[in-house]
Parts: sequence; structure tokens; C-alpha cells
Amino acid sequence: MSDKRILFISEEIAPYVPGRETADFSRKLAENAHSQKYEVRTFMPKYGTVNERRNQLHEVIRLSGANIPIGDNDHPLIIKVASLQPFRIQVYFIDNDDYFQKLDDDEDPIGSNRADNDERAIFFARGTMETVKKLRWVPKVIFCSGWFAALMPIYLRSMYADDPSFKGAKIVYCITPTRATGGIDAAILDKMQKEGMPKKKLEPFRSLPADTDLLHRMAIAFADAVVVADPAASDDVRGYVAERKLPTLEFKIGDDVSAIFDFYKSLIPDEK
Repeated sequence: MSDKRILFISEEIAPYVPGRETADFSRKLAENAHSQKYEVRTFMPKYGTVNERRNQLHEVIRLSGANIPIGDNDHPLIIKVASLQPFRIQVYFIDNDDYFQKLDDDEDPIGSNRADNDERAIFFARGTMETVKKLRWVPKVIFCSGWFAALMPIYLRSMYADDPSFKGAKIVYCITPTRATGGIDAAILDKMQKEGMPKKKLEPFRSLPADTDLLHRMAIAFADAVVVADPAASDDVRGYVAERKLPTLEFKIGDDVSAIFDFYKSLIPDEK
């Protein structure tokens, strides 16, 4: 495993989602890592608002075609890729016609108010991990940013725990100011269990309200470290971070992202 490989899994990245602080933050993270000579791969959902022609997205046939089961249905996985200029950082887009088409009543570019955000997050997590496996690209650090990426840690520590693509990687979860304003389906845990998630991994969350904070708690429970980049993060979430006694960095979006790299380097003492 290379000590210089970082996998960024982000809810949004500029310029593909323009005009949003969290998207700019994700871009700066990837660019800063590249400038420090890290190998970088980045994943985000291919929202219907992403302009494929302007951003020169194209489908990667060899990575597409898998079916992701959620509930009683299989959903085909489509992988598209673009190059983040001027550094030519590869950005992989997770796409599916059922979950990522633009809808008239979307309140923002990512559809934060949708009723099926639980299934969209499940699909994004599973689709990302299946694609990384096919790439045969083994990261040292996996940086999961925002509620849309919050299910990554629990999958990585359960259904994908023994996969050589992820084994030994440090997982850093970043709490951002974005929220799933449409709520989260209370059946999310049942859906995850039906597709193979061990029951014991889900039991600690059964009594909690189905909302964005639930997703944060699920991520924190299986992460190695946490970045709190939301000044309005709830007392419940902050208390859970403290309870877990995880290495934690308070960060303000807009500040120099090099502080984040110094933070996760401290998680890997032997990194040169």
C-alpha cells in the first residue's frame, strides 16, 4: 500500500457543483493533496445538475454495469470520469437514473430535500467501493466528507472489512454544514441489513431519530478520526465524538486546508 494515496469521497466538488462552500472545500482538499505529491482519487455523485459536456465527463464502460441491490430492487451502476483541471486529478462520478436525475422540486443542486436520500447515500457508498475495488488502487487514507458520504465508514468496517483494497486504511470523517433537509427514511437500517450489513453493526442506532445526525453518528462510530467543519454541529454529535475519544480537528471551511493534512499525518506516524 502506498503511503501517499488519498481517496476523497465527497458529497460535492467544484466546479461540478458551483457556487457552494462545501464544493470549493472539497476541491481545495484534492488540489492541496496533489501539490504535496500525493496520489489522489476523488468520488462524488453525478447529480443531474452536473453539466457533462462543459465538464467533459465520459462513461467508463469497464467500471459500469454492476447492479446495487437496495430494498426489493436492483439499481444499475454507471461510472463517469472527468479530469479536475489544471492538475488533471481524476474525479469519478457515481450515477444512476433512479437516484441522480434532476427533479423540478429539488431545493439545491444535490437534492437535499428528497425523500429517498437514504437510498441515494446507500447507492453512493456501495457504488464507490465497488468501483475502487475494480480500480485496484489501494488508499492509505480515506477521507469521507458530508452526510452523503456518511455511510462509507460502516460499510468499510463491515461488508468490506476484509477487502484488500481497503484493509489498513485510516478513515477520516468530516462533518460539514450540509444537511438532508428531506429527512432520512426510518427504514434505512432495515434496508442496509437486507443487503448484508451485520445486524450487530446496526443495533446501536435503532433507537435514534432518522435524520442527518444519525448519519453522522454512524460515520463517527466507525471512523478513525473526525474533522468538525460545521460550527453548528449539534451538541449530540459533538458529545458522541467526545465519547468515542477519537482524534478530532475543529476546522472552519474557508481556512487553509493544510491543517487537515497535518492532522491526518499525525494518524500515520511513519509517513514520510
